Amino acid sequence: MSISSRFAVGIHILALIEINKDGVSSSEFLAGSVNTNPAVIRKIMGMLKKAGLIIVRPGIAGAELAKDLSDITLQDVYKAVNVVQEKELFSIHENPNPDCLVGRNIQCTIEPLFTLAQTALEKALGNVTIEDVVKDIIEKEEFNTIK
Repeated sequence: MSISSRFAVGIHILALIEINKDGVSSSEFLAGSVNTNPAVIRKIMGMLKKAGLIIVRPGIAGAELAKDLSDITLQDVYKAVNVVQEKELFSIHENPNPDCLVGRNIQCTIEPLFTLAQTALEKALGNVTIEDVVKDIIEKEEFNTIK
C-alpha cells in the first residue's frame, strides 16, 4: 500500500497553476495534464481551497494560488489532501497473540519508531516548497529542450 496519489496530484495542480498563471487553470485543463477525470481534480482542488492554498471562485473558470510559492510547503499539501491522519502513516496490526513474546510487545516497541519516522517525513516535506518544485520542473524542461 502506498500514500494516496492525492498528494502527488495536489503538488501537480499547484505547480501547474503557477506555471500557467497567465492562462486559465480550469479543472478540465488541470485534468488534461494529470491525465485524470476533471471530477478528481475538482475534489482535490476543494481540499486545497479548504486548506487556504488556492482560490477558486464560483462561476469563474480557473484557480490561482492563495499564497506565494515560497510559502506553500509540501507538508501543507500533504496535510491538505488528507494523506494520513496524525500518527497514522504506518498501521500496526491490532490483535497480535498475547501469549507470544513478540505478540505481547510488538505494538509498544514499533509504535514510537513509526511515530518518529512519520515526524521525520513531515519535517522533510516542510523543508520543500512549491517554488522548489516549480524551479526544478522548469530547469528539467529547459535541459530537455536543449538536448
